[in-house]
Amino acid sequence: MSSATTARPSRKMSIWEKNLLGVPVDKVPLLLPGLLVAALLAWLSIWLSKYVGVTLLGFDKTPISAVMLAILLGLIIGAVMPVPRVLKPGFAFAVRKVLRLGIILLGIRLTIFDVFKLGAFGIPIVVFCILGALFFTTLINKWVKLPERLGTLIAVGTSICGVSAIVATGPAINAEEEEVAYAVAVITIFGLLATLVYPYAANAIFAGEASKVGLFLGTSVHDTSQVVGSAKVYADVFSAPLALDVATVTKLVRNVFMAAVIPFMVFYHGRKSAGQGEGADKKTSFLKLLPLFVVGFLTLAMIRSVGDAGINAGGSAFGLWDNAAWTGIYTFVNTWAGNLLVVALAGVGLSTDFRTLRGLGIKPFLVGLGAALAVGVVSFVAISLLGSFVTF
Repeated sequence: MSSATTARPSRKMSIWEKNLLGVPVDKVPLLLPGLLVAALLAWLSIWLSKYVGVTLLGFDKTPISAVMLAILLGLIIGAVMPVPRVLKPGFAFAVRKVLRLGIILLGIRLTIFDVFKLGAFGIPIVVFCILGALFFTTLINKWVKLPERLGTLIAVGTSICGVSAIVATGPAINAEEEEVAYAVAVITIFGLLATLVYPYAANAIFAGEASKVGLFLGTSVHDTSQVVGSAKVYADVFSAPLALDVATVTKLVRNVFMAAVIPFMVFYHGRKSAGQGEGADKKTSFLKLLPLFVVGFLTLAMIRSVGDAGINAGGSAFGLWDNAAWTGIYTFVNTWAGNLLVVALAGVGLSTDFRTLRGLGIKPFLVGLGAALAVGVVSFVAISLLGSFVTF
């Protein structure tokens, strides 16, 4: 009997495996080598930031961001030596799952009322930026005559949720794998550049106003990992945690808009390509487009709210912990949220290959550059017009 007939069919992942691990549970050992390397690089980055900033330079709090070091060291390592294939699954796990866990734990920093306040103030600016990014990216795409589907993928990646939006849109518009890969490469490259440059540029542009900086980073940087990374850099370097809170909530609001914008872009592309017999006929459900880590973030904010309510009423958090113990608990969770974000961003640096630019060609590069600049300008204009009404 041939091996083809005796081979077992691959087992479909359960819901908890898909959302928690991203791989079947029996494949977890394959994640460990890369995850361990990312964790070691994160530990080294945290140690270096404290050693150089506190021990060598004498600051009470280091001005050197561990996230920035993790990204840069990861990029350097990836540039000088080929990444073994055995490490790539762990890097991908760090970028996707560890990042989302870190964002969920960040919810403990805010009460649910803070989240809704930040989100409500940010919605008009987010809508303005999404519409502007879609318009200008589509315009640039037509100008350079990039293929319609590739331009659509870059547009949704720039305006909403980076790689996640591209991956969600690709199958729905019948995009080729190469087109999806090109769009992901464009978003990754320009998003990473924004991660490294925008925290310092935003500080100069908005004169150190942390709320406006957070809005800018949350609306102008592409991918969730890049937004959180850039905001964490700003919070670390300029001692402004408010910027991280505002940027995170603003980006989560952008992510939720996937459920509206991606179906619209699929419909738009389907109408454009109907005459060519390649309409987008695949359905994209609302639940698939709603990021579960947004729900997790809100759950942690709710837990913080209930705990704080018990303390503020003169009692204890959940009837178990006094003020000192409760403060210690959410401080511990917040610290580990930061540590997990460093691990995730180390994974981003280690898994980024600038050599992918060689295969892009000039047109996707021009659209990516134009889209990155356009969304930055639109974000600045929106915040300049509406920022005075935003108070935190």
